Amino acid sequence: MVRRQGDWLSAKVGDELVMMSAEKGNYIGLSEVGARVWEIIETPSEFDAVCAQLVQEYEVEPDICRAEMKAFLNELVKHGAIALDPSPAA
Repeated sequence: MVRRQGDWLSAKVGDELVMMSAEKGNYIGLSEVGARVWEIIETPSEFDAVCAQLVQEYEVEPDICRAEMKAFLNELVKHGAIALDPSPAA
């Protein structure tokens, strides 16, 4: 599961989303696609579901989407903006 965490404030600036954590003093600027991911995970979502949504909305191959999403989400984890929870065992 991918879910937001922390006290992040966000605002659209052109095609970007500017985010700031008052608690940590961190600032992040997200591209249009990054901003879309942030919107999608407003409700905690499965990694595969987020990728499927992006593949539908943008011209991107599923494998490329998964690789780029993984790198992007790892950056958000480093900033404390999201948490990646393991999927429950089936």
